[in-house]
Amino acid sequence: MLLEDLQLVLKVAEFRSITAAATQLDMRTATASAALKRVESALGVELFTRTTRNLRLSSAGEKYIPQCEQALLMLDQAKQNMKDDLDIVDGELRIALSSDLGRNLAISWLDEFMETYPEVSLKTNITDSNIDFYRDSVDIALRYGSPSDANLYGFKICTVPTLLCATQDYLDTHGTPEHPHELVTHNGLFYQLYDITHDNWTFTHSSTGAEYKIKMNGNRASNDGDLVRRWCVAGKGLAVKSCLDMSADLLSGRVFSIMPEFKPRSTELWLIFPSRQSITPAARLLRDSFKEKSVAILNQLIDKGILDKSVLA
Repeated sequence: MLLEDLQLVLKVAEFRSITAAATQLDMRTATASAALKRVESALGVELFTRTTRNLRLSSAGEKYIPQCEQALLMLDQAKQNMKDDLDIVDGELRIALSSDLGRNLAISWLDEFMETYPEVSLKTNITDSNIDFYRDSVDIALRYGSPSDANLYGFKICTVPTLLCATQDYLDTHGTPEHPHELVTHNGLFYQLYDITHDNWTFTHSSTGAEYKIKMNGNRASNDGDLVRRWCVAGKGLAVKSCLDMSADLLSGRVFSIMPEFKPRSTELWLIFPSRQSITPAARLLRDSFKEKSVAILNQLIDKGILDKSVLA
């Protein structure tokens, strides 16, 4: 019986399917089936009751699986503690990244990280959809917004102001709005998630604190944040975007932050984990690296007068 066999058994118990467990572990179904038979043979009992339609835990399996899970967690923790003591940075980073931040910033940050720590390998899941850590087989997610699930663990990377952005060509053609009420005549570029279009924009006046909620009109929406950025850079309309997502375009002058005294809601960048066991030495170093890279970009935006120093407070 191998440790890998026991890990397979836990996946079969989780998915109630040998095929699904094999898919999650990147192995052939026949290999997974053989591993399950090895475990049951070594134990002298069947852990699962099989029918033509489904697979469920037997009474022996119901007793064995929780103890097996705890035993593997203890072994993983012992291995991790040893690596902590020896300052070993290795292993696979399975990380979920949002489309815009992931493609345009985080991938280059990860490339640099892996050059520093060559024993680290990488698997990425680039999507703007909500992440299910177990379904999507990821151990880390770099996401805007703090974790809403109390069972998750996270580290705040930085506060991220959002900005109303447009190109000079768009403004020359359609005029530069100076107040949120003027936005109703402009073309909005919208992010859309699960058929919900984010076309209600909220702004707060930096001096008075007055809040303005504007229902925007627009002819483009996408569930891909990077596409919304590209439309904005192409002069197709106005977009409310994270200053990190737009940083290269803002610093190069391809787009401009407009109505700066009226601020859209800020967000936060977080590195999120499904469990404490996922917070490996590599993950902690990655957190520190992401903080350093993010703050460096915020400082560049401050130096150009695009952001105020208060964002770093």
